[in-house]
Amino acid sequence: MNLIKTSFLTFIATAVKMISGLVINKAVSIYIGPSGLALVGQFHNFMQLTMTLAQGAINSGVTKYTAEYGKESLKIPMLFSTAARISIVCSLVVGVATIAAAPWLSEWFLKSGDYAYVFVVFGFTAVLFVLNNFLLSIINGLKEIKTFVSISIIQSLYSLVFTSVLIVFMGLHGALLALATNQSVVFFVVLYLLRKHSTIRLYNFCKGFSRPEGKKLLGYAAMTLTSAATVPVSHLIIRNFLGETLGWDEAGYWQAIWYISTMYLMVVTTSLSIYYLPRLSEIKEKAELRREILNGYAIIFPIVTLLSAGIFILKDFIILLLFTPDFYPMRELFLVQLVGDVVKIVSWLLAYLMLAKAMIKAFICTEIIFAASFVALTFYFVGFYGLVGVTYAYATNYALYLLIMIWVVKSEIL
Repeated sequence: MNLIKTSFLTFIATAVKMISGLVINKAVSIYIGPSGLALVGQFHNFMQLTMTLAQGAINSGVTKYTAEYGKESLKIPMLFSTAARISIVCSLVVGVATIAAAPWLSEWFLKSGDYAYVFVVFGFTAVLFVLNNFLLSIINGLKEIKTFVSISIIQSLYSLVFTSVLIVFMGLHGALLALATNQSVVFFVVLYLLRKHSTIRLYNFCKGFSRPEGKKLLGYAAMTLTSAATVPVSHLIIRNFLGETLGWDEAGYWQAIWYISTMYLMVVTTSLSIYYLPRLSEIKEKAELRREILNGYAIIFPIVTLLSAGIFILKDFIILLLFTPDFYPMRELFLVQLVGDVVKIVSWLLAYLMLAKAMIKAFICTEIIFAASFVALTFYFVGFYGLVGVTYAYATNYALYLLIMIWVVKSEIL
């Protein structure tokens, strides 16, 4: 399946997810407000970090090697069984730790001990989250896009209904509980959909632990853990900085513009994660790699540019649609944030090559450096320009990242 077909199918899933997100975000805005949205963002960042640890940080590796080996390979059962053991052990360890530290986590992330029970619930359901994402990473590696898209749509629709109901009746507590449990329920749906799958069979997960496969996955664990630690942590630092220096409503405005970027860029980033990682992993020739990347730019760059322009033109309507008039101060954040979004996607097309070719050291170094520089640039620009400074930091950071990506991956394509 080529990039255009993949993009079309993922657009359907993304559209459903975006519509679901629109309704959920509107409910959050009405029933919780800007400061509540900031706390939801805090918990989401906690989940990003925790779930990566609970998964053993190996899902990108599972996708890469599933695609590289092919479903008929004799290596597949050892890969699956090794990855399954890593995932289950890590999820149990992280789940127990989350439950034990729930009061402290609630105070640190959500500024109150009232939400400790949410972390307890999340700790108990972590293993189901992990198994769900593990199966999805296999489906992605097998390039079964239709199945992947179907599961994504089901998950979005369930999240829409469940989250909206909890927000209406429980407010912020409901939003946090929904985040903590959504994928756990979807796991059972995934099991049902895959019950007749030819490759995802129980006997392929019962072959024991392979040290060679474990070593390969360890490299991806290092990359994923680095990304999982740097991105959410940098956002937590920035959000806390904005909340404590400018106010938590201002932190909520930044969370809102980040949410908008995340939602509309899903059209592109979902295609990248579903198509590019397995596709680039299986390509061996530099000339073919160059063609694939140039083809990606020809398709994706115009799409993201048009989307960004549309978002900017419709920004007032989008604020009212997604949020409430209380969020109007975020208007000033749109222009530079959207420029940064375009530069981000341009750089990510090259960054996926680091994942596909297991460029472990380069990936880890760039993730750490540019997460730190985003924080540093935010402190600097916000000091001079106020809240809009965080968007200057974002755009500047990705412009520098793009330059480094060109230098890092040139040996793989030239």
